[in-house]
Amino acid sequence: MAGLYIHVPFCTVRCTYCDFFSQTEMKYRSSYIQAVVCELTQRREFLGGESIETIYFGGGTPSLLRAEDFEAIFDTVIRHYHVLHDAEVTLEANPDDITQAYLSTLRPFPFNRISLGIQSFDDKDLQMLNRRHNSRQAVEAIDRCRDAGFVNLSLDLIYGLPGQTEARWEKNLLEAVRSNVPHLSAYHLTYEKGTQIHRQMEAGTVRPVDDETSARFFHTLINILTQAGYLHYEISNFCKPDCFARHNSAYWTGRKYIGIGPAAHSYDSRTRQWNVASLTDYIDGYLRRNPVVEKETLTAKDRYNEYVITRLRTMWGISLSELRETFGKEKSDYFIRRSEPYLRRKLLTETAGTVRISSDGWFVSDAVLRGLIA
Repeated sequence: MAGLYIHVPFCTVRCTYCDFFSQTEMKYRSSYIQAVVCELTQRREFLGGESIETIYFGGGTPSLLRAEDFEAIFDTVIRHYHVLHDAEVTLEANPDDITQAYLSTLRPFPFNRISLGIQSFDDKDLQMLNRRHNSRQAVEAIDRCRDAGFVNLSLDLIYGLPGQTEARWEKNLLEAVRSNVPHLSAYHLTYEKGTQIHRQMEAGTVRPVDDETSARFFHTLINILTQAGYLHYEISNFCKPDCFARHNSAYWTGRKYIGIGPAAHSYDSRTRQWNVASLTDYIDGYLRRNPVVEKETLTAKDRYNEYVITRLRTMWGISLSELRETFGKEKSDYFIRRSEPYLRRKLLTETAGTVRISSDGWFVSDAVLRGLIA
């Protein structure tokens, strides 16, 4: 089983924190769709015939695409790939794009999951992040999705914003809980170089929250959502029972995936490759059948490190028997030896031969993972 990711690189405006590849120039939309169709066709052998169990439209802002755009993409996917009848098909969307008319345009297509980029239910936060919507539109978008029959919903939230108080963050979470969606993703704000908010930080106009405050925000996140019945199944992801994000879970458990679009990454268990991070070069490359692509072959060390980093991000952890079967006795012994200090400090736990990050270890998970890789 494998995943298909389609990167839609268009946004109406740039959010202050975003470092994903995107642009606000829409004049290339038609030629972008042509290039996506060409790439899907030209790379149909990449997955070795494995069935597609998840399709994910990410961005950028995929909800800027039109019905004819989705029709061209899905027609090509169905023609060249075997898609399971119960595949998870996700569309990332901005709340202000979710009108009744737009939801009606989605009905002919196999979308069965919508991920809403809420980011915050607080208008001050949204203005600071340069989001297009307000808190009222966020709530209305959730209701409209449900009214249109889309019940498998996910919300994205951001915390650790400059000036954000614990009370405001708690209010955000309680509003998310009130919405009763099956899935929530919550990410701490990062100041990525090249973003507007990074420039603001360097200029001294905004200040990051301190580590102690970040830790309190994270613990508040876990406490409120788990008490509301959500499973904390990955560092930044929570869901109601049996409502895991199948697409992202496949990433974390090492499944193959093909990434379509500019800057999109692909993985076939032995190699990783990625398209050029330029819309015009991407379009020209695939239309001329000479794509600009970079590729790396993963070494045994690379594969071990990725295995440890991705699996320990999840509640499923690492099976020591599977680790040994996959990487051999030497790497298995190395992992066990390196994990012992973290087990003693209760940052890791071991139960029935499976090692997991503990509740105390989640917030310092980056440090733990660095200590376990080769």
